[in-house]
Amino acid sequence: MHKLQRKPATFCRANPHSAAATYLKGLDEWPFCAKSDAMEKADIVIVGAGHGGAQVAVALRQRGFEGSILMIGRDSEPPYERPPLSKEYLARDKEFERIYIRPPGFWGDKDISLRLNTAVTGIDPASSEVTLSDGGKVGYGQLIWAAGGDPRRLSCAGADLKGVHGVRDRADVDRMMAELDAGAKQVVVIGGGYIGLEAAAVLTKLGCNVTLLEALPRVLARVAGEELSEFYQNEHRIRGVDVRLEAMVDHLEGADGKVTGVKLADGTVIPADMVVVGIGIIPAVGPLIAAGAAGANGVDVDEFCRTSLPNVYAIGDCAAHANEFAGGAVIRLESVQNANDMATTVAKAIMGEPEAYHALPWFWSNQFDLKLQTAGLSIGHDTTVLRGDPATRSFSVIYLKDGRVIALDCVNAVKDYVQGRKLVEARAQIAPEQLADAGTPLKEML
Repeated sequence: MHKLQRKPATFCRANPHSAAATYLKGLDEWPFCAKSDAMEKADIVIVGAGHGGAQVAVALRQRGFEGSILMIGRDSEPPYERPPLSKEYLARDKEFERIYIRPPGFWGDKDISLRLNTAVTGIDPASSEVTLSDGGKVGYGQLIWAAGGDPRRLSCAGADLKGVHGVRDRADVDRMMAELDAGAKQVVVIGGGYIGLEAAAVLTKLGCNVTLLEALPRVLARVAGEELSEFYQNEHRIRGVDVRLEAMVDHLEGADGKVTGVKLADGTVIPADMVVVGIGIIPAVGPLIAAGAAGANGVDVDEFCRTSLPNVYAIGDCAAHANEFAGGAVIRLESVQNANDMATTVAKAIMGEPEAYHALPWFWSNQFDLKLQTAGLSIGHDTTVLRGDPATRSFSVIYLKDGRVIALDCVNAVKDYVQGRKLVEARAQIAPEQLADAGTPLKEML
């Protein structure tokens, strides 16, 4: 099965000054794609060159797939890690070359073709082809949609001023870094989720005066319990971040096309040289939905990550699936873990080894010197148990539903995280007072 002759790998990009182009300048085995009258075709077309897209290509080759693979991405660089963008890369702790998912030459070595600086704008499931942003078309045998999402933009006046940034790709962060180098000091971060908090932590470390605005009564309100929210609010305030809760943005003010301030609904104006918007993402699934794929919040997939379109899969941030760790609710998971695990599911299905998606969700967040590790989903919890003392900056919050452990948030508590994962997987039924006993290892409670 799938013993097809490989076609020569190619690498297409519109940015000849990219790090990858410099790295590979002069290498014959990584040529540019040439246009021809015949429509290009590939056995596997992957839309998206992020974690999910890269992982499914790698997994297919590892499992012996010998057909042609084409990965199409909007970025100008080969696949790279996204989480470090708003952390180590923005903080200048890591050079960009250190966050490539694989060395640039890897893709050519594995006969995986890359077409960068290119978006897929349409899908014709009847003829099994996609339309590209340059007007070209590519035929596919199997299509894997791993396009992720785009940062949700503010809907108020002034949202398009210079100095207002989302955080999705390298170009976004490079623009922020350029403005910081040019003297930007007063920064307003809008959104008290993980992206907003992580950006606030890094910008504070870089010497900026940071104001963080959250519309809800607490940060992390959608993903964590009150104990964790209170802890992170206090930590940020201790470090100098001006955390303002229930703060509604009215509009952004500017001069000469550049942002100068954020006006709140109560009339307060906060001066700003830069505004960072971290209020979630919009799944990038427009062409799929337009082609008839089922979906509302993202695109719907079954247990093998198949969409309702023939020979079309979807993985990662944009894939809405029934998740057993959310009580069977249809959700999207925005995490590297989910993208990678779904990629493996698709590779197995294509190789004739179908195995339903089943993976414990896990997440992490680094802020200041705090490492937060999360296992499971706290959706619908009815009880929280505080294990340890937040004052020591090492503790866990355990979430229960109907008396069973469904999730943990562990701050600088690696042992709790590693051992607690098994409690979540087992849906362990343990008395809250027993869970709260930090002197007893969680592994002894199974």
